[in-house]
Amino acid sequence: MGSTAKAAGESAQNVEVSDTADPPQEAPPQGAPGQEVPQQEAASAAKPLLEPREGVPPVVTTPAELDRVVAAFAAGTGPVAVDAERASGYRYGQRAYLIQLRRAGAGTALIDPVAVPDLAGLGAALADTEMVLHAANQDLPCLAEVGIVPRRLFDTELAGRLLGYPRVGLGSMVENILGFALEKGHSAADWSTRPLPEDWLKYAALDVELLVELRDVLHEKLVETGKLDWALEEFAAILATPPKPPRADPWRRTSGIHRVRNRRGLAVVRELWLTRDRIARERDLSPGRVLQDAAIVELAVRQPRSPADLTEIPAMRNRGARRHQTAWLKAVARARALPDRALPEANLPGDGPPPAHRWAERDPAAAERLKAARAVVAALADEHSLPTENLMQPDSVRRLAWSPPPEVSAAAVGAALREMGARPWQVALVATPIAKAFLRLESKDLG
Repeated sequence: MGSTAKAAGESAQNVEVSDTADPPQEAPPQGAPGQEVPQQEAASAAKPLLEPREGVPPVVTTPAELDRVVAAFAAGTGPVAVDAERASGYRYGQRAYLIQLRRAGAGTALIDPVAVPDLAGLGAALADTEMVLHAANQDLPCLAEVGIVPRRLFDTELAGRLLGYPRVGLGSMVENILGFALEKGHSAADWSTRPLPEDWLKYAALDVELLVELRDVLHEKLVETGKLDWALEEFAAILATPPKPPRADPWRRTSGIHRVRNRRGLAVVRELWLTRDRIARERDLSPGRVLQDAAIVELAVRQPRSPADLTEIPAMRNRGARRHQTAWLKAVARARALPDRALPEANLPGDGPPPAHRWAERDPAAAERLKAARAVVAALADEHSLPTENLMQPDSVRRLAWSPPPEVSAAAVGAALREMGARPWQVALVATPIAKAFLRLESKDLG
């Protein structure tokens, strides 16, 4: 196994895709849906997966190397395992800094999307291939940025949820379903590091080593439990969901902003947040590494006027925060100089129902509907061995209870849920019992 620097500098004659190999010969222990192998038994039975079957492939860093990967994966068979490593907490944004793929007949590939940022050719070659991801929502946006947009998806984490596994992290599922213990320790690393350390590359390759095998077992269990159609609807919904539009006022998400009690203080938060975001973008740093949220809130509360004032704030004593102290003071000064009419509103009208704890006072009937709907969803989720939030989004339950159809019926409740994005399988399970629960409450009120 060569060093990362050596792998990055391989000539075009070297092979970037590892040779395919047969899967592990021994059948691993498998937990039943909704039931894991007991922890002590799993720990003793699990075999450490310390090395990829064909070793760690060299990292793809040139167009010529990428072309050979595209050809190899296009000629492969079956689903393709896909994963991406980001540098959350280190860099600005959520771009991918390493992309891992594995497919029967092609082996494993590690691609540096910084060196070869256009992977549209790879995406096109795999367009009709099922892509297997774990917690797909985390990786799909950064994959789309480089041109990989799946048309067919299998999400192993979501499949695990639908099957009722209580722990659905990749490591837990591989251990409890396949009987292998994955190497841990680099998921939160700074993947923008170059060259990437060899042990990081091994970790990355192992993340896709058994992903297709995991998919195959989960697929079989989905068929056995009659949940395959549910899963397919969920996977299709993930692919069909458009990216979320940017928030109108992202600064309002600053942690601890509740400590800021007036509009002037909120203006300080806004100016500091925008200043931090500009600096973070220019320096390609995570905003929290430029100035922590706690420091923004403290500055908004104290509103310092001088460098001496800044030194009295504990959150401003680290080197990163002090580096831009002039920018912070100018931001505070801008907010202090704003006329009252330019200050942000303390509370913006929401587009949904109020917090549930206020319902009993504001609308007792709605509070009763919410209680009844939650009970229905909880009972059905328990009956079908899956988390309540996967059966029905809590926000959809709240919205339905707060604003039910004018004429309550199973069809009307189902239509309302579909309008909120519920999938057919979810509507089929919950619409009728929720409608019956609401009608019972109406009858009780009339009586």
